[in-house]
Amino acid sequence: MFPTVLTEGYRSFLGERLPQERKKYERLAKGQDPDVLLIGCCDSRVAPEVIFDVGPGEIFTIRNVANIVPPYEEVGGHHGTSSAIEFAVQGLNVKHIVVLGHATCGGIKAYADGAKPLSPGDFIGKWVSLIEPAAKTLEARGEATDRPDYLTRLEFASIEQSLKNLLTFGFVRERVESGRLHLHGAHFGIEKGELLILDPATGEFQSVVERDGKSLRPSALISCSES
Repeated sequence: MFPTVLTEGYRSFLGERLPQERKKYERLAKGQDPDVLLIGCCDSRVAPEVIFDVGPGEIFTIRNVANIVPPYEEVGGHHGTSSAIEFAVQGLNVKHIVVLGHATCGGIKAYADGAKPLSPGDFIGKWVSLIEPAAKTLEARGEATDRPDYLTRLEFASIEQSLKNLLTFGFVRERVESGRLHLHGAHFGIEKGELLILDPATGEFQSVVERDGKSLRPSALISCSES
C-alpha cells in the first residue's frame, strides 16, 4: 500500500496549495530557472524548502549523506552529485551554490565512529570516507577529538572541504573567479532551528539572526571565493 502520509499530503496539496498556485505550476511546466543550487544532507529532519520557506522552482536541490561534494574526477563509477552540479551550473546557470550542513549529522558521526557496514557493499562507509581530508585538517591543527564538540567541528570542517571540492570543478572555478557564481557555507541547528552562515570576510560561521550577539568560529574555514 502506498504510504498514507503521502496520499493524505497529496490530497491536501490538491485541495489547498495547487488551486492557489496553479499559474505557478503551469509556468514551471515550461521549465525551471532557479538562482540557487543547495547541496544538503538527505537527513529527513533537514528539509531545505521548509528551512528557507521557498516554493517549487526556487531552489535546485542535491541531497546526499552528509551533504558531501566529491572532488572532480572523470574516472570511476556513477557520479550523481557531480552530474547534478554540472547541470545546475552549466545548464541552469545558477548564481549561488550553498553547502548546507547540520547538527547531529549521522554521516559525520558514522565517519568519526568508524561505523560497521550496514550491507556488504558498505556504500555509506565508502561515501563518508570523503570526509577524511576534513578530519585530517582538524588533526593537523591539534583539534581535540572530545565529544560532542569534535563532531560539531567536523561538521564545519566538512562544509569547508565541500567548498574546496567545488573549486576542483573547472566550470565552477571559472565562474567563481569571474564573479558569476558565489559559493556559501551554512549550518542548521535542528534543536533550536538556528542557521549559521559562513562570513567570507571573517571566516566565521555566524547566526543569521545573531540571537546572542556572538559567532562560532570553526577550524580552517575558507573564503567562498578562495581559489
